[in-house]
Amino acid sequence: MATNTWLSVLTATPLFAVGLTLAAYLAGSRLFQRLKRPAWLPAILIASLLLAGALALIGLPYATYQQDATWLTVLLGPATVALGMPLYQQLPRVVELWRPLTICLPVAATLAAFYALAIAWLLGSSDTILASIAAKSVTAPIAIGITEQLGGTTALLLGALLVTGVITIPCVSLAARLLHIDDERLIGFALGLNGHAIGTVRAFEISPTAGAFASLGMSLTGIFTALLLPLAWRLIGMGG
Repeated sequence: MATNTWLSVLTATPLFAVGLTLAAYLAGSRLFQRLKRPAWLPAILIASLLLAGALALIGLPYATYQQDATWLTVLLGPATVALGMPLYQQLPRVVELWRPLTICLPVAATLAAFYALAIAWLLGSSDTILASIAAKSVTAPIAIGITEQLGGTTALLLGALLVTGVITIPCVSLAARLLHIDDERLIGFALGLNGHAIGTVRAFEISPTAGAFASLGMSLTGIFTALLLPLAWRLIGMGG
């Protein structure tokens, strides 16, 4: 009874969930710096693990935390739009590559959704799981809307987004080394296209140019997927 009363007091306002989230992020960022910024362990993953541990330790249900921290999700939209500034600053360099980027985007964005769905389908996943992971390479504000249209669950989507972003960073780095690619524009575009916001953060750590092209890849992938994925979903009969 005392524990329930204590939790009720903490969750009386959204401030506790917001403060806990910010504290986990700051602690994750600090630990990330002390570990010398490993590519395989980004700050957001550390923060997520710390936050999950804190929720388990105090016994706060995830549903309650999610409800109280909802307005933080609303801020994802303006934060994504703000990435347009570095993209605008790199606009002349973007124009130089508009042809290969235009050809690459539909193929890469389609494959980003297809391979995850194919693996999940072969493993016998339900339609709900398939709908929840279909947009796992799209930035969260857009991915949430797509997932709701498809009939998936937001909680599973957010987990898929985190896993995708974390895995994208070492995979892109390894592919760049194996293929001897050192063009920051291409590396950044690949990080943003496949790793959404997490990949974009990593690209900005490389250089402003890589970050701008990551913003471009993330934005175009979101638009392309939002326009075509729900339509394709209905055409193959997954929507009902």
